[in-house]
Amino acid sequence: MLVQEIKEKTDKTDSGIYIPDTAKEDHGAKRGKVIAVGKGKFDDGALVPMSVSVGDTVLFQWGDTFTYEGEDYFIVREGEIVAIVK
Repeated sequence: MLVQEIKEKTDKTDSGIYIPDTAKEDHGAKRGKVIAVGKGKFDDGALVPMSVSVGDTVLFQWGDTFTYEGEDYFIVREGEIVAIVK
């Protein structure tokens, strides 16, 4: 699936707490929006559909990065999805 990372652009929370630069460093899961998904994967000859849909917000741990028209994207396997944020 194709995921675009959602980056926090603020140095302060809505309640007024300032976020230090060290808290903004990559410490694991990233938050992103699903841009595109494939049909699924084959398991014992049967097609298993993806559990995420285009437009879902997900937490993911890893993916191959590439840049297209100035925007950064990740190619992420379904197994790297930690959670679907509702």
